[in-house]
Amino acid sequence: MSTLAADYEKTDMGTIQIAPEVIEIIAGLATIEVQGVAGMSGGFAGGIAELLGRKNLSKGVKVEVGQREAAVDVSIIVEYGNRIPEIASDIQRNVKRSIETMTGLNVIEVNVHIHDVHFKMTEKLEDEETQLRLK
Repeated sequence: MSTLAADYEKTDMGTIQIAPEVIEIIAGLATIEVQGVAGMSGGFAGGIAELLGRKNLSKGVKVEVGQREAAVDVSIIVEYGNRIPEIASDIQRNVKRSIETMTGLNVIEVNVHIHDVHFKMTEKLEDEETQLRLK
């Protein structure tokens, strides 16, 4: 994930710098809070980290941060049966609100990338049981 380092903000008491990784974590948590999101899609490196038992809260999130603004890309997996445009819109609102509230940065864009659809295991098991009964 490529990120740009945030510039320092000078105050009367010193400087404040928010690391891009902090914004990635905020965006990741705000994304998975949305109903209908099955998970984040982090690609090959994120998958290896999870296999090793490490929880990556910024998985599937890429940010570009300036001194006053941030742009966010999130890659998600949706649960089957949900309306994708509604989920994407909810993610955009939740990520923007969370980052702006916690950091004071102005979020100029939140791009949502849908990478997969997740089917619930219970539905798969019921379908398999039904097929076994029919045979």
